[in-house]
Amino acid sequence: MLLEEKISELKKRILAYVSLIKDMIRKSVDSIVNEDKNLAKEVINILEPKANEEEIAIEEECIKIIALYQPEAKMLRIVMMISKMVSDIERMGDKAVNIAESALELMKMPKIKPLIDIPRMKEETLKMIDDSVASFINEDIELSYKVMKSDDIVDNIRDQILRELITFMTSDPKTIKPGLHLLRIARNLEKIADITSNICEDVVYISKGEVIKHHYPEELK
Repeated sequence: MLLEEKISELKKRILAYVSLIKDMIRKSVDSIVNEDKNLAKEVINILEPKANEEEIAIEEECIKIIALYQPEAKMLRIVMMISKMVSDIERMGDKAVNIAESALELMKMPKIKPLIDIPRMKEETLKMIDDSVASFINEDIELSYKVMKSDDIVDNIRDQILRELITFMTSDPKTIKPGLHLLRIARNLEKIADITSNICEDVVYISKGEVIKHHYPEELK
């Protein structure tokens, strides 16, 4: 099988892997909104082990491709990015597990307020994941820049949640414990969004051979 075909297969596996991780994120947040313990436990006990197994399998495939085909230049950058990307995607799954764990704790406590911003934050984060993966598959630099700019939207929602929770917790000590769990959830969603930005930085590197990690181009300023 040609190197290009092997890389194409890897990209398909990445798409399936991302779908699994998105399911974990969605179910972890939905478990809070719907007060559904089974959803949270599914994320922790069933989906997370699957995510770990797939991460190892894809990484092993990347190693085999490098050993058998000895890719060079752009092809090598693609294989190396897939290896790094699968690790980043697995980290998103870890964040989803953190959210599910906090969800189970929140279900034992009285509600502070209706959940509006966290579900909105979830949707923005899932969209960033979709776009970051699409930018990789299609080597779409403009879409990568768009995703990196979208990170500000998620950060702003997190900041809004933080301000609101501080108000609740300072006025009523009983809200401190659930408030800290809600804050943990918001921070984990924000970290997932950060990871999608990292993926997009690598897309720019693959396409242009340009490292933008510490000095973003004018398009992002």
